[in-house]
Amino acid sequence: MPNAQSLPVAPLWRRLAAMTYDSLLIVALWMMVGAIGVALNGGEEVGGPFFNSTLFLITFLFFGVFWTRSGQTLGMMAWRLRVESDDGRGISWMQALLRFFTAGLSALVLGLGYWWMLIDKQQRTWQDRYSETRVVVLPKRSKK
Repeated sequence: MPNAQSLPVAPLWRRLAAMTYDSLLIVALWMMVGAIGVALNGGEEVGGPFFNSTLFLITFLFFGVFWTRSGQTLGMMAWRLRVESDDGRGISWMQALLRFFTAGLSALVLGLGYWWMLIDKQQRTWQDRYSETRVVVLPKRSKK
């Protein structure tokens, strides 16, 4: 495994590609939860704070589990990206929580937190800075 500092920081376009992939998976999860909710509600529409909280929790758990276990969501695996602590180790649940909320805020302000990496000397987004993490590009696997 290469030294943590030798891995290049992931460019914005690559992060956005992984986010697009993951967003499709999240929508599929939401649809499954919605179908279960409709079935449990006798075929009627579901909504309200409990349902919305469930969708929010499912979304955080999707990212939290992947980030804390391997550092990669399925979209990040496809694009050979990994989130890691500044020292190259895996991230904690607290870092995942901070990253998740800050990423949401970054997106809410028209993506400014993501675009920030284009002017930042270390190429970090707001969520990278606040959670003390970084997203790196992994080397291609050698074919044997």
